[in-house]
Amino acid sequence: MKPPKIDRRRLSARFLSKLMWQRRLVFWSGALFVGLTSVGFATLSDYGQHLFRAAEGVAWWVPLMLTPLGFVLIRWLTRTYAPASVGSGIPQAMAARDLRETDERLVLLSPRVILGKIVLTILGMASGASIGREGPTVQIGAGVMLQFGIWGGVQREKALILAGSAAGIAGAFNTPLAGIVFAIEEMSKAFEQRTNGLVLYAVIISGLVSLGLVGNYTYFGSASGRVADVWDWVMVATCGVAGGIAGGLFSRWMLEGSRAIKRWCAPIGVRRELLVALLCGLLVAAIGVASGGDTFGTGYEQARGAIEGSEPGGSYWFGKFAATLISAVSGIPGGIFAPSLSVGAGLGGWLGTIFHADQAGLVAVLGMAAYFAGVVQSPMTAFVIIMEMTDSHDNVIPLMVASMLGYGLSRMVAAEPLYRSLADGFLVDMGRKIGRREVVARDEAEEDRAEPPAARP
Repeated sequence: MKPPKIDRRRLSARFLSKLMWQRRLVFWSGALFVGLTSVGFATLSDYGQHLFRAAEGVAWWVPLMLTPLGFVLIRWLTRTYAPASVGSGIPQAMAARDLRETDERLVLLSPRVILGKIVLTILGMASGASIGREGPTVQIGAGVMLQFGIWGGVQREKALILAGSAAGIAGAFNTPLAGIVFAIEEMSKAFEQRTNGLVLYAVIISGLVSLGLVGNYTYFGSASGRVADVWDWVMVATCGVAGGIAGGLFSRWMLEGSRAIKRWCAPIGVRRELLVALLCGLLVAAIGVASGGDTFGTGYEQARGAIEGSEPGGSYWFGKFAATLISAVSGIPGGIFAPSLSVGAGLGGWLGTIFHADQAGLVAVLGMAAYFAGVVQSPMTAFVIIMEMTDSHDNVIPLMVASMLGYGLSRMVAAEPLYRSLADGFLVDMGRKIGRREVVARDEAEEDRAEPPAARP
């Protein structure tokens, strides 16, 4: 059988096509800008945390005033100028992929929303909120790629949003593999043949920008230790179970709390929203003061310390869990990635002091993987991102086991995936999807219509 002939003229015309190269340059420029924005956003976020630490050092009571007032100001600015910048940002990117019209997608990913996301998240950092910048970077990356696609006339908006989201994760954590896995598992639940090239290009370009500006680094340092005997595997299972239950509870309580607050605020609106923000800020400040300041911010230092073998304190993970949950339901912009990883590392470190003190760093990493998988219910993303962030390539199988156990236990506690449920909430608000209650009411109405009159009570 002869191989098929190659149409050289057609191939040459396609390669030299002005339109094709125009679209490629637009796409590459967008990915480059995502990388630059990720690095700049990270720098400004760190500066915001430093400002809060400086204010905190003035007197112990300063956070009790600064944090609640900061929460109120951020909530008001969010409602007034950029309502779609609320929360993590990952649900907005997911919801935008489900929409069909460009104008609808821009409601969630417009330049105004992206600018608001950056400014308001930095203000949250400067107020001591237990939030991270990684989830917001996903929304920022998706919005940047969508905007560049609009400027360049690129029609594949769903693919651009997916590529921008993956590039945001890669740039935020310096984890290119995690960016790709995140795009497959969390954002799209599949990987289309025509999409993989866009995602890979975006991740590579964004990653190169990050490498060029901040160098090749491991986000949480390097974890020591290896799983070698039966007792070590018992510890893997323990971390998986504990992390999964705790992560599932966080996911469930965040969804239920957010919905309850939304229902309570709906009749009155802004006044109740600001009251919620004030109370949440006061609680976060009280927890932070009680913990000696450990629960403020992203929790990066505490997580890195746990991974490098220093236990952050038995109550740290519980306080950080509460502060992150309260910050998340308050309605201010900010992600849960880094705080969740810090909670998991603290939980693992605490379990390590009880069961396996000589492998404290390894147990912290296992707790991080299990808890994070429990929160987001995406086990592949969990073990890949943590493997890259902690240089734990020697413990891939234990990380997989801890992540899968965390995922399985979380599903038993929280039936609804966190990000997907939050994304559906945005679609419901935009009138592009009906919620669970509406589905039940619709099904009951259809059953009544289908039921013979004689059979009805």
